Amino acid sequence: GHVLLETKPPSYFESILKGAGNKLVVVDFTATWCGPCKQIGPQFVALSEQAENKEVVFLKVDVDEAEDVSSQCKISCMPTFHFYKNGEKVFEFSGANLATLKSKLEELR
Repeated sequence: GHVLLETKPPSYFESILKGAGNKLVVVDFTATWCGPCKQIGPQFVALSEQAENKEVVFLKVDVDEAEDVSSQCKISCMPTFHFYKNGEKVFEFSGANLATLKSKLEELR
């Protein structure tokens, strides 16, 4: 796992989801002006560096830089985390909740 930064068009986002195959993809929808996003951002990166998450694709989407993607994914608040497998969304939650992030990683990876 390593964090990819999404500032590209929705087609790029979709290609990552497709390219990941049956690997888990975790997307952090974030914003530079969002306090809770700044708190959990480094923890998201740290999780991506853990050995047990090496098969997980971590993706950060800046909602201001990638408005098309965030509107397509119906993001209304930050941070919001989406979990995808085989291109399908399998779970989502909002808020800087590290415990939920960790438990869902363990469950779905």
